Amino acid sequence: MMLKIKRVPTVVSNYQKEDGEEGSRRGGGCGRNCLQNCCLQDARLPLYAFKKVDSIVAGNDGAGVPEDDKGEPPVAFLDSLLLGEWEDRMQRGLFRYDVTACETKVIPGQYCFIAQLNEGRHLKKRPTEFRVDKVLQPFDGNKFNFTKVGQEEVLFQFGASEEGEAQFFPDAPVDPENSPTMVAINVSPIEYGHVLLIPRVLDCLPQRIDCDSLMLAIYMAAEAGNPYFRLGYNSLGAFATINHLHFQAYYLAVPFPIEKAPVKEITTLNSGMKISELVNYPVRGLVFEGGNTLLDLSKGVSDACICLQENNIPYNVLIADCGNRIFLLPQCYAEKQALGEVSSELLDTQVNPAVWEISGHMVLKRKKDYEEASEENAWRLLAEVSLSEERFQEVSDLIFEAICYSGDVNGTDSEKLLKDVNVEHHQPVEEVNVIIESSHPAMVPGILN
Repeated sequence: MMLKIKRVPTVVSNYQKEDGEEGSRRGGGCGRNCLQNCCLQDARLPLYAFKKVDSIVAGNDGAGVPEDDKGEPPVAFLDSLLLGEWEDRMQRGLFRYDVTACETKVIPGQYCFIAQLNEGRHLKKRPTEFRVDKVLQPFDGNKFNFTKVGQEEVLFQFGASEEGEAQFFPDAPVDPENSPTMVAINVSPIEYGHVLLIPRVLDCLPQRIDCDSLMLAIYMAAEAGNPYFRLGYNSLGAFATINHLHFQAYYLAVPFPIEKAPVKEITTLNSGMKISELVNYPVRGLVFEGGNTLLDLSKGVSDACICLQENNIPYNVLIADCGNRIFLLPQCYAEKQALGEVSSELLDTQVNPAVWEISGHMVLKRKKDYEEASEENAWRLLAEVSLSEERFQEVSDLIFEAICYSGDVNGTDSEKLLKDVNVEHHQPVEEVNVIIESSHPAMVPGILN
């Protein structure tokens, strides 16, 4: 059976129009100054070339900053570049609304969920048929994709430096032959500095994670060096609305509730990567952190994502702690919604629980829901997102088997991991030592009004 639900996708670009509707005329080519061949001849855009590093070091004295670059300008520069360009686009009127005017508050309670009233995010959108039972779907160039974004919405190109040091070129040519990665604004922002990271945009990759694309996202988090800057990913079936590979990112100057949630450690591999499970949080998920190199972390998490994709399991990813900590969250809300298993009370909120909501930043579209926001209501919504305990254990087994047999885990590690997982899934929670994992326990509490 093919499951479908009527979806109203978020508009992320000013060129996301109904089929056949013309965009603004802005120059040569097709007149839209887009990222397709018709408009890319002689195109020039800023380029931030990041320094490739092997690892990042988390801690209170320079958390998340590459060890050999602590306090150096290149890390801080990406922050200032992104925010400066983002504010420039805001002054030019490219956003659909002023997100800085949205009311935001921390919900009282143990978890300090964050509620935002964002009534502009669901206005003037086009209805579409969205298939929720296929995590992997082929790219369709006839539908909106990021090659149709206007060049004025692009902040800069993002790629590896050829010189071994971070570099910035304010007016670099766009090379279609080497499909550049772009950082563009989300014209329907959730928070300050909300951007899209679009790997190899001209290759027209569908929404599916691999090791290379995840590495780009981790590098961006590491280069920013700011614990308030997180990247998120939604798979198809987990409220991605555009089937063109992209990550989202924005700044929020308080901890996400999921970052403060208790975890229980499952295992630490010889590569240094630690794998834990969330405990006492409404959505079940795995937490990956550390690793001797960034590649270790990226390979471990991407192997898990590929496993979920190939087994048609929708999921969300949160990249936190400057790229040092990654949350992997399989979910089933859209499937329940399509099967009529979600209450009308929750459906009426029009909240689609994607990575940000699951992480504890509740983007609410009705004033009533914002005024009545409570920890109980947030928990009730997110509990519908989570896999059952039995199903989560089945999915976890698939993930650990995939990591073991990906070719990157040696025999000792593989045997240890499978043994640890077997113990984990047969040991009562109360018999496991639960620890709180957070590199940033006090991120400017109370900054939101």
